[in-house]
Amino acid sequence: MKWVKQNSDSFEDRRGMSGGKKTLFGGGAIGIIVLLLTIFGGETGQNIGNILEQTQGTQTQTEGTKTRELTASEKELGDFSESVFVYNNKTWSMLFEENAMTYIEPGMVIFDDGVTTACGEAIAASGPFYCPTDKKVYMDLRFFEELKNRFGAQGGDFEIAYVIAHEVGHHLQTLMGTSAKVRQLQSGRSETEANKLSVCLELQADFYAGVWAHYNKNLLEEGDIEEALSAANAVGDDTIQNKMQGNVNQESFTHGTSKQRMEWFMKGYNSGDIKQGDTFSALLN
Repeated sequence: MKWVKQNSDSFEDRRGMSGGKKTLFGGGAIGIIVLLLTIFGGETGQNIGNILEQTQGTQTQTEGTKTRELTASEKELGDFSESVFVYNNKTWSMLFEENAMTYIEPGMVIFDDGVTTACGEAIAASGPFYCPTDKKVYMDLRFFEELKNRFGAQGGDFEIAYVIAHEVGHHLQTLMGTSAKVRQLQSGRSETEANKLSVCLELQADFYAGVWAHYNKNLLEEGDIEEALSAANAVGDDTIQNKMQGNVNQESFTHGTSKQRMEWFMKGYNSGDIKQGDTFSALLN
């Protein structure tokens, strides 16, 4: 991806620093389970809080402040992430204005190991997520090493761009009231029916990521879209379940199949039309 350094007052780089209480998992299977449950999390603040509460016995807490100097490659990756975040905000500010809506920028925090959010304590194994309470995207960039090494994603900088755009997509859903409607519809429904609504929400965020890519084709290099599709394929519910447990349970899907995630990203990329992202009508009717 071609990019020029952009700066945002809403972007925080907390890597190399920690302070106060930090929640850490004991490691092993627990960390992997949390990663799978919340990978590419949408408005997962409540989910993360619940998981942390359920696993208190495997947690430790550390006090104090530790600092380390970021490497040159870490600094560049942080600059890239901030720039992609700015490109997202510029695109959605334009599109919201064109559609007579008001865009409010989210925040974004990159961190190491653990972070305190308005949705509770989170850890690196939580994967990238968006917290609707403070309207911020949270991400430990080392997640992408896991995505490549454990789940077979191709890797590359546009993989990161896709994930950031996906999480900003969840912010759009908060601004447009979609997330609130989904939470209301999920209330009182069976777990299977609630999961279907979650799938629609996640696939719509993939669609919005594609729309963002559509309006930033001038930044794309050869192979970038393939990197995004590789990441989408790697985090499909069916692919993850097959890899981790050797079978697939469609009723437990919360993010969509690999095919669906790739298709909705491409629909957004090819159309550039935010009005074509009604995953709910397409999947539930």
